[in-house]
Amino acid sequence: MTDTLLELRDVTKSFRIGDGAPRKVLDHVDFKLVEGEIVALLGKSGSGKSTLLRIMAGLLRADSGSVAYRDRPIRGPVAGVSMVFQSFALFPWLTVQQNVELGLEAMGVDADERSKRSDSMLELMGLAGFAGALPRELSGGMRQRVGIARALVTHADVLLMDEAFSALDVLTGETLRDEILELWDDGRIPTKGMLVVSHNIEEAVMMADRIVILASDPGRVREDYAIDLPRPRDVDSREVRARIDEVYGLMTMRHVPVAAPAATAAVAVDYRLPDADVHRMESVVELLAAPPFDGRADLPQLAEEAEVPDEELFPTYEALSLLGLATVEKGDIALTPLGRQYAEAEHTERQAIFGQQLLARVPLAARIRHDLDAEPGGTLNEKRVLELLEESLDAETAKRTLETAIEWGRYGEAYEYDFNAGLLIRSDAGA
Repeated sequence: MTDTLLELRDVTKSFRIGDGAPRKVLDHVDFKLVEGEIVALLGKSGSGKSTLLRIMAGLLRADSGSVAYRDRPIRGPVAGVSMVFQSFALFPWLTVQQNVELGLEAMGVDADERSKRSDSMLELMGLAGFAGALPRELSGGMRQRVGIARALVTHADVLLMDEAFSALDVLTGETLRDEILELWDDGRIPTKGMLVVSHNIEEAVMMADRIVILASDPGRVREDYAIDLPRPRDVDSREVRARIDEVYGLMTMRHVPVAAPAATAAVAVDYRLPDADVHRMESVVELLAAPPFDGRADLPQLAEEAEVPDEELFPTYEALSLLGLATVEKGDIALTPLGRQYAEAEHTERQAIFGQQLLARVPLAARIRHDLDAEPGGTLNEKRVLELLEESLDAETAKRTLETAIEWGRYGEAYEYDFNAGLLIRSDAGA
């Protein structure tokens, strides 16, 4: 029988935001980590990945639901669970060895045993000659090795990694990731289960036995995807590339399908608009239209060519799909006929196309324009729009959604905006 290391049942968590209102970050999350598996946690911004990890580590309390380590409730930090942070989280005034021994000292381990175990772990992590060094003397990769050594030296069953490789350059991150996997597969570390939060789909596929994908605003489990490939994995193999494509497809799958341009009911007025910059949208369209893609691309290849992380491109993909300039399906993105026309157009024509699609496919923009047309003076206080959005969105999300609608509307000349007065203004060019 497989032993369960961590189990979450019906976990919900909210935080108070600027106006004092609660914002739900996690919503009825169920999750299980069993011995012998590595699980990767993926999700877009707002999915609560890091919050979930901190709840598992006992650094945060869930508002409701149960959290358990080996069937024992987690009500604070647990000796059997260790965490590696993205920011290294080392004490700068302590030596490498002293940083590594912190957890052991907190557990009451005597000095001789602490020294013996830390020496062994430093050697395992390639840090044997750096015990007396201060963190500022080390490169980013070496500092993260110290963070991992500190997590492993306590002999914890569970290792939680919160984007542990994302602060490193690509080569250093891949090297450290591969070394950790080698230690894991060879049974040279005491860890019995790993949970890895990542924003990198390729990294998740290379590491994990399962990938759990969280939906956003609030976070909840959307997919639980198994990867039945032996490690080490070849990133260029047909099997691995197929899994990467499938996960890209799952990550870019829209919750609300975008129908024909006339069907503005496909999304609601309070739909959380993706935080996508217009100029980045144009750059992706131009890149997609040019050789070697010629209008259609594999998302991993496009991300590599654009030299932009997956997490930053996902809102752009969603925006292009929402505006009818591209379709995203099964890990591929393709320009629509209108998207091709957009790519070939001059600036003025692009603005006209953008404004036309905005009013036809984004109900919030259409509502703003409608209200402006109904006002004799052609102006609308932004507070009225915020009040409308805050009927169903928290204040922060409502503000961000309106800011996106304003940026898109100004570019498409659907309406103008006076920042100092906080007024939306009718634009004849958007009629």
